[in-house]
Amino acid sequence: MKKTAVFFVTFLMATSMTMFSQNVTLPLWPDGVPNMKDLGKTEKAVTSGGITRISDVQKPDIAVYLPSGANTTGQAVVICPGGGYHILAYDWEGTDIAKWLNSLGIAGIVLKYRLPVDESNIISYLSPLMDAKRAIRLVKYHAKEWNIDPRKVGVMGFSAGGHLASTLGTHFDKGDPSAKDPVARESSRPDFMLLGYPVISMTDSITHMGSKEALLRSDPSPARAREFSNELHVNKETPPTFIFLAADDKAVPPENSVVFFEALKKNNVPVEMHIYPKGGHGFSLAINKSKHTARWTEDAAAWLRWIDER
Repeated sequence: MKKTAVFFVTFLMATSMTMFSQNVTLPLWPDGVPNMKDLGKTEKAVTSGGITRISDVQKPDIAVYLPSGANTTGQAVVICPGGGYHILAYDWEGTDIAKWLNSLGIAGIVLKYRLPVDESNIISYLSPLMDAKRAIRLVKYHAKEWNIDPRKVGVMGFSAGGHLASTLGTHFDKGDPSAKDPVARESSRPDFMLLGYPVISMTDSITHMGSKEALLRSDPSPARAREFSNELHVNKETPPTFIFLAADDKAVPPENSVVFFEALKKNNVPVEMHIYPKGGHGFSLAINKSKHTARWTEDAAAWLRWIDER
Protein backbone atom coordinates (compact mmCIF):
# COMPACT_ATOMS: atom_id res chain seq x y z
CA MET A 1 0.00 0.00 0.00
CA LYS A 2 2.82 2.37 0.91
CA LYS A 3 4.68 1.61 -2.33
CA THR A 4 1.52 2.36 -4.30
CA ALA A 5 1.08 5.68 -2.51
CA VAL A 6 4.73 6.66 -3.08
CA PHE A 7 4.45 5.74 -6.78
CA PHE A 8 1.24 7.75 -7.12
CA VAL A 9 2.80 10.85 -5.53
CA THR A 10 5.96 10.50 -7.62
CA PHE A 11 3.86 10.09 -10.78
CA LEU A 12 1.84 13.20 -9.95
CA MET A 13 4.99 15.24 -9.34
CA ALA A 14 6.63 14.07 -12.56
CA THR A 15 3.47 14.71 -14.57
CA SER A 16 2.92 18.17 -13.09
CA MET A 17 6.54 19.16 -13.68
CA THR A 18 6.31 18.06 -17.33
CA MET A 19 3.13 20.04 -17.81
CA PHE A 20 4.53 22.97 -15.86
CA SER A 21 7.63 23.28 -18.01
CA GLN A 22 5.49 23.60 -21.12
CA ASN A 23 2.76 26.00 -20.15
CA VAL A 24 1.25 27.43 -16.99
CA THR A 25 -1.58 29.96 -17.11
CA LEU A 26 -2.09 32.35 -14.21
CA PRO A 27 -4.84 34.96 -13.80
CA LEU A 28 -3.50 38.47 -13.32
CA TRP A 29 -6.18 39.49 -10.85
CA PRO A 30 -7.45 36.45 -8.88
CA ASP A 31 -9.14 38.70 -6.31
CA GLY A 32 -11.07 40.82 -8.78
CA VAL A 33 -10.16 42.71 -11.96
CA PRO A 34 -9.70 46.45 -11.37
CA ASN A 35 -11.15 49.19 -13.59
CA MET A 36 -13.84 46.84 -14.83
CA LYS A 37 -17.60 46.46 -14.64
CA ASP A 38 -19.45 43.21 -15.24
CA LEU A 39 -21.56 43.52 -18.39
CA GLY A 40 -22.02 39.78 -18.76
CA LYS A 41 -19.64 39.59 -21.73
CA THR A 42 -17.52 36.56 -22.61
CA GLU A 43 -14.16 36.31 -24.29
CA LYS A 44 -14.18 35.52 -28.01
CA ALA A 45 -11.56 33.65 -30.05
CA VAL A 46 -11.83 33.49 -33.84
CA THR A 47 -9.36 31.69 -36.10
CA SER A 48 -9.08 32.79 -39.71
CA GLY A 49 -6.20 32.90 -42.14
CA GLY A 50 -4.22 30.68 -39.78
CA ILE A 51 -4.26 33.26 -36.95
CA THR A 52 -6.28 33.12 -33.73
CA ARG A 53 -7.62 36.52 -32.74
CA ILE A 54 -8.95 37.11 -29.24
CA SER A 55 -11.33 39.91 -28.25
CA ASP A 56 -13.49 40.90 -25.25
CA VAL A 57 -10.91 39.78 -22.70
CA GLN A 58 -12.67 39.67 -19.34
CA LYS A 59 -10.12 37.75 -17.29
CA PRO A 60 -6.60 38.81 -18.27
CA ASP A 61 -3.85 36.28 -17.68
CA ILE A 62 -0.32 35.21 -18.49
CA ALA A 63 0.60 31.96 -20.25
CA VAL A 64 4.06 30.90 -19.15
CA TYR A 65 6.33 28.96 -21.51
CA LEU A 66 9.59 27.81 -19.92
CA PRO A 67 12.68 26.31 -21.53
CA SER A 68 14.26 23.27 -19.94
CA GLY A 69 16.31 24.00 -16.84
CA ALA A 70 19.50 22.89 -18.59
CA ASN A 71 18.98 25.41 -21.40
CA THR A 72 17.72 28.45 -19.50
CA THR A 73 19.62 31.73 -19.58
CA GLY A 74 17.56 33.12 -16.71
CA GLN A 75 15.99 35.69 -19.00
CA ALA A 76 12.23 36.12 -19.39
CA VAL A 77 10.15 38.21 -21.78
CA VAL A 78 6.55 39.29 -21.28
CA ILE A 79 4.98 39.33 -24.76
CA CYS A 80 2.23 41.78 -25.75
CA PRO A 81 0.50 40.63 -28.97
CA GLY A 82 -0.69 43.30 -31.37
CA GLY A 83 -4.07 43.93 -32.97
CA GLY A 84 -4.67 47.67 -32.99
CA TYR A 85 -6.02 47.58 -29.41
CA HIS A 86 -9.10 45.91 -30.94
CA ILE A 87 -8.03 42.25 -30.86
CA LEU A 88 -4.99 40.19 -29.82
CA ALA A 89 -3.19 38.21 -32.52
CA TYR A 90 -2.66 35.68 -29.80
CA ASP A 91 -0.69 32.91 -31.51
CA TRP A 92 0.81 34.95 -34.37
CA GLU A 93 2.44 37.53 -32.09
CA GLY A 94 2.14 35.67 -28.79
CA THR A 95 2.53 31.94 -28.31
CA ASP A 96 4.64 31.49 -31.47
CA ILE A 97 7.01 34.15 -30.15
CA ALA A 98 7.16 32.44 -26.75
CA LYS A 99 8.21 29.18 -28.38
CA TRP A 100 10.89 30.98 -30.38
CA LEU A 101 12.21 32.53 -27.15
CA ASN A 102 12.25 29.08 -25.54
CA SER A 103 14.56 27.93 -28.35
CA LEU A 104 17.01 30.59 -27.12
CA GLY A 105 16.73 29.42 -23.50
CA ILE A 106 14.45 32.34 -22.60
CA ALA A 107 11.11 32.12 -20.80
CA GLY A 108 8.25 33.46 -22.92
CA ILE A 109 5.29 34.91 -21.01
CA VAL A 110 2.27 35.68 -23.22
CA LEU A 111 0.11 38.46 -21.83
CA LYS A 112 -3.60 38.32 -22.56
CA TYR A 113 -4.43 41.93 -21.74
CA ARG A 114 -7.74 43.79 -21.73
CA LEU A 115 -8.56 45.77 -24.83
CA PRO A 116 -9.62 49.41 -24.43
CA VAL A 117 -12.46 49.13 -26.96
CA ASP A 118 -14.33 46.82 -24.59
CA GLU A 119 -17.16 48.66 -22.81
CA SER A 120 -16.39 46.59 -19.70
CA ASN A 121 -13.49 48.94 -18.98
CA ILE A 122 -14.41 51.85 -16.75
CA ILE A 123 -11.59 54.01 -18.16
CA SER A 124 -10.34 52.69 -21.51
CA TYR A 125 -6.67 53.64 -21.40
CA LEU A 126 -6.00 52.37 -17.87
CA SER A 127 -6.64 48.65 -18.34
CA PRO A 128 -3.86 47.58 -20.77
CA LEU A 129 -1.12 49.27 -18.72
CA MET A 130 -2.55 47.91 -15.46
CA ASP A 131 -2.36 44.41 -16.93
CA ALA A 132 1.16 44.86 -18.30
CA LYS A 133 2.46 46.16 -14.97
CA ARG A 134 0.84 43.26 -13.14
CA ALA A 135 2.35 40.76 -15.57
CA ILE A 136 5.89 42.01 -14.94
CA ARG A 137 5.30 41.95 -11.19
CA LEU A 138 3.98 38.37 -11.34
CA VAL A 139 7.01 37.16 -13.28
CA LYS A 140 9.39 38.77 -10.81
CA TYR A 141 7.42 37.37 -7.88
CA HIS A 142 7.56 33.82 -9.30
CA ALA A 143 11.09 34.18 -10.67
CA LYS A 144 12.78 31.70 -8.34
CA GLU A 145 10.32 28.87 -8.92
CA TRP A 146 10.37 29.48 -12.68
CA ASN A 147 14.19 29.50 -12.82
CA ILE A 148 14.21 33.16 -13.88
CA ASP A 149 16.60 35.91 -12.81
CA PRO A 150 14.34 38.75 -11.53
CA ARG A 151 16.91 41.23 -12.90
CA LYS A 152 16.46 39.86 -16.43
CA VAL A 153 12.73 40.29 -17.07
CA GLY A 154 11.98 42.18 -20.27
CA VAL A 155 8.94 43.06 -22.35
CA MET A 156 8.21 42.62 -26.04
CA GLY A 157 5.37 44.00 -28.11
CA PHE A 158 4.16 44.06 -31.69
CA SER A 159 2.29 46.96 -33.34
CA ALA A 160 -0.24 48.19 -30.73
CA GLY A 161 1.33 45.66 -28.38
CA GLY A 162 4.56 47.57 -29.03
CA HIS A 163 2.78 50.69 -27.83
CA LEU A 164 1.79 48.88 -24.65
CA ALA A 165 5.33 47.56 -24.16
CA SER A 166 6.87 51.00 -24.69
CA THR A 167 4.25 52.51 -22.37
CA LEU A 168 5.34 50.07 -19.70
CA GLY A 169 8.97 51.02 -20.35
CA THR A 170 8.23 54.73 -19.91
CA HIS A 171 5.45 54.66 -17.28
CA PHE A 172 6.62 51.97 -14.85
CA ASP A 173 6.66 52.29 -11.07
CA LYS A 174 8.80 50.84 -8.30
CA GLY A 175 5.99 48.94 -6.59
CA ASP A 176 4.30 49.56 -3.27
CA PRO A 177 6.48 48.27 -0.40
CA SER A 178 3.58 48.64 2.05
CA ALA A 179 1.09 46.61 -0.04
CA LYS A 180 -0.56 43.59 1.59
CA ASP A 181 -0.35 41.78 -1.74
CA PRO A 182 3.30 40.67 -2.11
CA VAL A 183 3.03 40.82 -5.92
CA ALA A 184 2.17 44.54 -5.73
CA ARG A 185 5.46 45.18 -3.91
CA GLU A 186 7.45 44.23 -7.00
CA SER A 187 8.70 46.84 -9.48
CA SER A 188 6.91 47.01 -12.84
CA ARG A 189 10.03 48.21 -14.66
CA PRO A 190 11.09 45.89 -17.48
CA ASP A 191 14.85 45.32 -17.68
CA PHE A 192 14.84 45.56 -21.49
CA MET A 193 12.40 46.02 -24.37
CA LEU A 194 11.95 44.52 -27.83
CA LEU A 195 9.54 46.43 -30.07
CA GLY A 196 8.31 45.04 -33.38
CA TYR A 197 6.86 47.55 -35.89
CA PRO A 198 5.51 49.45 -32.88
CA VAL A 199 2.98 52.18 -32.44
CA ILE A 200 4.79 54.71 -30.22
CA SER A 201 3.17 58.11 -30.60
CA MET A 202 -0.36 59.45 -30.31
CA THR A 203 0.61 62.48 -32.44
CA ASP A 204 -1.85 62.63 -35.34
CA SER A 205 0.79 63.09 -38.03
CA ILE A 206 2.50 59.76 -37.33
CA THR A 207 0.22 57.66 -35.12
CA HIS A 208 -1.82 54.63 -36.08
CA MET A 209 -5.22 56.24 -35.80
CA GLY A 210 -7.12 53.02 -35.08
CA SER A 211 -4.92 52.30 -32.06
CA LYS A 212 -5.17 55.87 -30.83
CA GLU A 213 -8.95 56.02 -31.07
CA ALA A 214 -9.29 52.65 -29.33
CA LEU A 215 -6.93 53.48 -26.46
CA LEU A 216 -8.17 57.01 -25.79
CA ARG A 217 -11.88 56.45 -26.31
CA SER A 218 -12.57 57.51 -22.69
CA ASP A 219 -10.58 60.73 -23.08
CA PRO A 220 -9.28 61.78 -26.53
CA SER A 221 -7.96 65.11 -25.25
CA PRO A 222 -4.59 66.51 -26.39
CA ALA A 223 -3.27 66.15 -22.84
CA ARG A 224 -4.11 62.44 -22.77
CA ALA A 225 -2.58 61.98 -26.22
CA ARG A 226 0.67 63.53 -24.94
CA GLU A 227 0.58 61.24 -21.92
CA PHE A 228 0.58 58.20 -24.20
CA SER A 229 3.04 59.55 -26.77
CA ASN A 230 5.86 57.50 -25.36
CA GLU A 231 8.68 59.28 -27.17
CA LEU A 232 7.94 62.25 -24.88
CA HIS A 233 8.51 60.22 -21.69
CA VAL A 234 11.90 58.62 -22.27
CA ASN A 235 14.47 59.30 -19.58
CA LYS A 236 17.72 57.79 -18.34
CA GLU A 237 15.82 55.02 -16.52
CA THR A 238 14.09 53.80 -19.69
CA PRO A 239 15.24 50.22 -20.37
CA PRO A 240 17.66 49.29 -23.19
CA THR A 241 15.65 48.71 -26.36
CA PHE A 242 15.75 46.69 -29.58
CA ILE A 243 13.47 47.93 -32.40
CA PHE A 244 12.70 46.23 -35.70
CA LEU A 245 10.40 47.20 -38.55
CA ALA A 246 10.10 47.44 -42.32
CA ALA A 247 10.59 50.68 -44.24
CA ASP A 248 7.56 49.92 -46.40
CA ASP A 249 5.16 49.61 -43.44
CA LYS A 250 1.91 51.22 -44.63
CA ALA A 251 -0.07 50.65 -41.43
CA VAL A 252 2.16 52.12 -38.70
CA PRO A 253 4.44 54.87 -40.02
CA PRO A 254 8.14 54.05 -39.43
CA GLU A 255 8.46 57.54 -37.94
CA ASN A 256 7.06 56.05 -34.73
CA SER A 257 10.20 53.98 -34.28
CA VAL A 258 12.48 56.78 -35.45
CA VAL A 259 11.25 59.31 -32.88
CA PHE A 260 11.57 56.71 -30.11
CA PHE A 261 15.09 55.83 -31.25
CA GLU A 262 16.07 59.49 -31.19
CA ALA A 263 14.60 59.98 -27.70
CA LEU A 264 16.51 56.94 -26.40
CA LYS A 265 19.76 58.17 -27.93
CA LYS A 266 19.24 61.64 -26.47
CA ASN A 267 18.95 60.10 -23.01
CA ASN A 268 21.94 57.76 -23.49
CA VAL A 269 19.75 54.64 -23.30
CA PRO A 270 21.31 51.70 -25.21
CA VAL A 271 19.26 51.13 -28.35
CA GLU A 272 19.58 49.09 -31.53
CA MET A 273 17.21 49.56 -34.45
CA HIS A 274 16.82 47.57 -37.66
CA ILE A 275 14.77 49.03 -40.51
CA TYR A 276 14.53 46.36 -43.18
CA PRO A 277 13.80 47.56 -46.72
CA LYS A 278 10.73 45.36 -47.28
CA GLY A 279 8.29 43.40 -45.18
CA GLY A 280 5.24 45.59 -44.61
CA HIS A 281 3.42 45.37 -41.30
CA GLY A 282 2.53 42.52 -38.99
CA PHE A 283 5.08 39.94 -40.13
CA SER A 284 5.51 38.07 -36.82
CA LEU A 285 8.44 35.62 -37.20
CA ALA A 286 8.57 36.50 -40.91
CA ILE A 287 8.43 32.84 -41.94
CA ASN A 288 7.50 32.66 -45.63
CA LYS A 289 7.70 36.46 -45.70
CA SER A 290 10.29 38.93 -46.98
CA LYS A 291 13.86 37.64 -46.86
CA HIS A 292 14.77 41.02 -45.37
CA THR A 293 12.50 40.87 -42.33
CA ALA A 294 13.30 37.17 -41.84
CA ARG A 295 16.62 38.32 -40.39
CA TRP A 296 15.07 40.02 -37.39
CA THR A 297 15.06 36.88 -35.24
CA GLU A 298 18.82 36.43 -35.71
CA ASP A 299 19.46 40.10 -34.97
CA ALA A 300 17.23 40.03 -31.90
CA ALA A 301 18.83 36.81 -30.61
CA ALA A 302 22.27 38.40 -30.86
CA TRP A 303 21.04 41.49 -29.01
CA LEU A 304 19.45 39.38 -26.28
CA ARG A 305 22.80 37.62 -25.77
CA TRP A 306 24.47 41.02 -25.52
CA ILE A 307 21.91 42.20 -22.94
CA ASP A 308 22.45 39.01 -20.95
CA GLU A 309 26.22 39.52 -20.85
CA ARG A 310 26.46 43.27 -20.25
